[in-house]
Amino acid sequence: MRINEVAKLTGVTIRTLHYYDEIGLLKPSEITEAGYRLYDSAALETLQQILFFRELDFSLNDIKGIMTNPYYNKAEALTKHKELLLQKRNRIDNLINLVDNTLKGEDDMSFKQFDMTEIEANKKKYAAEVKERWGDTTAYAESEEKTGSYDEAQWRILSGEGKSILQEFGKNRDIQPDSKEAQDLVKKWQEYISANFYTCTKEILSCLGVMYIGDERFTQNIDQNGEGTAAFMAAAIEVFCTK
Repeated sequence: MRINEVAKLTGVTIRTLHYYDEIGLLKPSEITEAGYRLYDSAALETLQQILFFRELDFSLNDIKGIMTNPYYNKAEALTKHKELLLQKRNRIDNLINLVDNTLKGEDDMSFKQFDMTEIEANKKKYAAEVKERWGDTTAYAESEEKTGSYDEAQWRILSGEGKSILQEFGKNRDIQPDSKEAQDLVKKWQEYISANFYTCTKEILSCLGVMYIGDERFTQNIDQNGEGTAAFMAAAIEVFCTK
């Protein structure tokens, strides 16, 4: 199956699939002499597992570390995924029932159906178990330490003067991430963060690049400048930081 067919089937953009290839998360099964990326059933199965982890808010770094662990147990992981997804479905069913009752004129002032406490607690518990069993706990701890305090600052970066730079990324999202134009934009972005927020080393910038596509909130925010902007930005940052 060609990459455009995979994108159409899964809803994952071509640029994101390219990025998964670049970071070693999901390699094509074959690349033809003409340069076409082909994906077999095993690759699609891997992509499905990646999307299950993404549904549970795992970062791409964590997913890669877990799935490349030689002791990774796919069946066990899928069983855990199912448990959490069933909890989500049960919550949605309860919300639907609440809406139905309200439409019938019943005076139901219950708010327990909106409560995400148990689901979030189980997600955190599951994430901790998975990372302890199959993840690179040292790398995870380092990543958490580096990016744990970025959240608030990142929102200010994305919503302040940095908007104009993000718009430039959006306008140029169809060029090659390793092109001079793309690399100049990354340098501009790095300098902007360093001048206004904190010293943005290549190590920090690399973590931020992963965050831009690893956290759906950031992806959606950045992609307001054009679908695929976040993936292009992350790919360009990856090239910049590996030079």
